[in-house]
Amino acid sequence: MTKITESAIEKFTIELLEKSGYHYIYGPTIAPDGETPERESFEDVLLIERLRKAIGRINPTVPQDCREDAVKQIQRLISPELIANNEAFHRLLTEGIKVTIQKAGRSRGDLVWLVDFKNPENNDFLVVNQFTVIENNVNKHPDVILFINGLPLVVIELKNPVDENATVKSAFRQLQTYKQAIAGLFTFNAFEAHRTQ
Repeated sequence: MTKITESAIEKFTIELLEKSGYHYIYGPTIAPDGETPERESFEDVLLIERLRKAIGRINPTVPQDCREDAVKQIQRLISPELIANNEAFHRLLTEGIKVTIQKAGRSRGDLVWLVDFKNPENNDFLVVNQFTVIENNVNKHPDVILFINGLPLVVIELKNPVDENATVKSAFRQLQTYKQAIAGLFTFNAFEAHRTQ
């Protein structure tokens, strides 16, 4: 009988997500000190260049300076309250980011969208494992994170089903620990999952 390990479950999860259209990247590869860094520091949880490209693709008629203003609005979500940050981000994600466009001496409002809900193929779907986040000198690396357009929208904590201590409760507690230790990641979290099989 083959022994089931948490790494085997992680690999299986990634393979399922790849079959669903997610592109896979090993977290250390895109770390600040990785082969192809996509973050300036381990505290950064947004994949900013992916986000900028997606915003440009989804909002081609919005001027570049307004698209950059939308990115800055996302980066400014730094309330000390995680729930307040997450609620503010959820509004930006679902209602669009309000920007002001200047044209011929006149101002008009417009919206910048972070996800193309009408054309899903216009989005960048990425699954990353072992994505290290360091916040307040605390180092954590959740098992699997799903990024859509550079936004870490889903955090998945995996547990080995043959380990009697690996329960849905223990996975839930692990996620709660992450929320306290690396709250910045959960500002953008739209869904968290814990799986034991």
